[in-house]
Amino acid sequence: MPDISVKLGTKLTLTNPIMTASGTFGYGDEVSDLVDVNQFGAIVTKSLSLEPRVGNPAPRIAETPSGMLNSIGLANIGLEAFLADKKPFLAALSTKVVVNIAARTEDEFITVIERLDAEDWITAYEINVSCPNVKEGGIAFGTNPVVLKKLCEALRRTTKRFLIIKLSPNVTDIAKMAQIAEDSGADAISLINTVYGAAIDIYSRKPKINTVIGGLSGPAIKPIACANIIKVFSAVSVPIIGIGGICNGEDVIEFILAGATAVQLGTVNFMNPHAVGGIIRYIENYLQQQRLGAISDIIGCFER
Repeated sequence: MPDISVKLGTKLTLTNPIMTASGTFGYGDEVSDLVDVNQFGAIVTKSLSLEPRVGNPAPRIAETPSGMLNSIGLANIGLEAFLADKKPFLAALSTKVVVNIAARTEDEFITVIERLDAEDWITAYEINVSCPNVKEGGIAFGTNPVVLKKLCEALRRTTKRFLIIKLSPNVTDIAKMAQIAEDSGADAISLINTVYGAAIDIYSRKPKINTVIGGLSGPAIKPIACANIIKVFSAVSVPIIGIGGICNGEDVIEFILAGATAVQLGTVNFMNPHAVGGIIRYIENYLQQQRLGAISDIIGCFER
């Protein structure tokens, strides 16, 4: 069989390029009776903050044409409950565990990482820089080059673990933000986070989610994600993890051709939690049909 393992730089190897997208798979234990979590190359946890967060009031999810609008508000159980309640399941997995971290300040990010660094079952951190920085007037960490640089440098000084910076497409120049993350110590870039979106009920005349504007995910944003991967691939040398509307094996191959080394499955998990198995089989069959020895042979290899 072809080799479907991927290397994210020199520090991290996955048995296959399929990861879960944060917030779409819980902490893994919630869906363990539906799907074997170890099929994934890595599981990325729901965003974790220092203190528990209840998130935004309902309604906070709405279906849209070819997508899903959400405004969960980073609801999560907090660091202490995560280590007490979720560690037994996650630590027993044979696949890699990546903890997605969200925070309101640089100090909160550092505190969470310092605590997690004592846990030997964690492979990497994915940093959600779409969080509002309360000390900077609510501006998202990932939308200001100076703030992003300062955060990445601080996190790099804090940990030696594999560090992934998850970028938002809601910026003027995502390639520039990726370069800043790389220059400031990121081991990999994941993109894209959700795109701004809104939906209105024409009968009640009210927005379909409480916060009015939320994050759009699903197949509707796949071309946007693909374009951003192409932009960033030509701007950085660190690996890219592609996210955005991936539903099947063809989508995975497309993102890898665009420049992604690995990908994350998000909204599709709500539609079909078993999608990962079929996607892996598709990749293996595709490589055989194309007479390719490894998935890594086609990273960024689309013809311009």
